[in-house]
Amino acid sequence: VQLQASGGGLVQTGGSLRLTCEFTGSRFGINIMDWYRQAPGKQRELVASITSGRNTNYADFVKGRFTISRYAYLNTIYLQMNSLNSEDTAVYYCNTRPNVILPWGQGTQVTVSS
Repeated sequence: VQLQASGGGLVQTGGSLRLTCEFTGSRFGINIMDWYRQAPGKQRELVASITSGRNTNYADFVKGRFTISRYAYLNTIYLQMNSLNSEDTAVYYCNTRPNVILPWGQGTQVTVSS
């Protein structure tokens, strides 16, 4: 099983990015796909989740700005990020539940400049 996150980059405050997570391998037992982020010196935090039934959940700090979606039964998930600010600067990762895939992938860097 592999996860590959991409789509990060440098964007100005107020800008947008769309992240993509490609999943390859067995999907057995995987019900949820998550986006996480980790800023320098901080712990990794959950950003958004989507279930196989397309139910979504968001951390309070991204509600109304980020949208998680999926294509082809969790093979590919997206994170549309709008109204970005400096606090969104982090490495973004995707992973699965209930079984978290280890080790974590490299993630994709998002940098928001003022």
